[in-house]
Amino acid sequence: MNINCLIVDDEQLARGLLESYISKIPYLTLKKSCKSALEAIECLQKGDIDLMFLDIQMPDISGIEFLKTLKKKPLVIFTTAYKEFALDGYALDVIDYMLKPISFDRFLQGTNKALEQTKLIKIASDTTNRTEEMDRTYHESHIQLKSNHKIYKVKYHDILYVEGLKEYVSFYTLNRKIVVLESLKRLEEVLPKNKFLRVHKSYIVNFEKVDALYGNQLEIKEKYIPIGKMYLEEVKNKFF
Repeated sequence: MNINCLIVDDEQLARGLLESYISKIPYLTLKKSCKSALEAIECLQKGDIDLMFLDIQMPDISGIEFLKTLKKKPLVIFTTAYKEFALDGYALDVIDYMLKPISFDRFLQGTNKALEQTKLIKIASDTTNRTEEMDRTYHESHIQLKSNHKIYKVKYHDILYVEGLKEYVSFYTLNRKIVVLESLKRLEEVLPKNKFLRVHKSYIVNFEKVDALYGNQLEIKEKYIPIGKMYLEEVKNKFF
């Protein structure tokens, strides 16, 4: 695992020491070393910084005030000669607070904390991505319909067509008819466009189930669905 680092410190000697320490740790990569918070802004905006070593007492704006301005923060380790700011650091959820002069073993202790935190963030991100992918796959396969105090799980593959009836719609499936309080307009947005098409002001069809085109009608399982004039050209292009 690699951690991209940013140094923000107005003291050249302090920057040089941190640069030397970072070069000795295999999982750390120094992206930039800045002498002011303002200089660091552009680097942070790129979004590739995982860990920032931030001094507190600097000209123009202090490290604490600078950190408060950031909407999206990397992991932060304060590096300072002033221990009285420790409470501010923890209030800002920094992962460590190193007092200058910083020894290598103290630096290593802090970066190990950053490594563990980075691993936890990655695990959480991977878990979230897997969960979202599972949810997406699950919901891409079916729609839930509430009717007569029941919730039906209806696979898209089983839907033949949907007919609009004022405030209600009727789902005609391979096995049943389900009447739902819904609008065709909203269903047109919700149903997968790679399977369903609005063909009339009152009908949406599953075009995988279309058997034939007969004049200005579509045949689906011996049911003839009218095609509205404004939909006819799109229907012909889609089906035939």
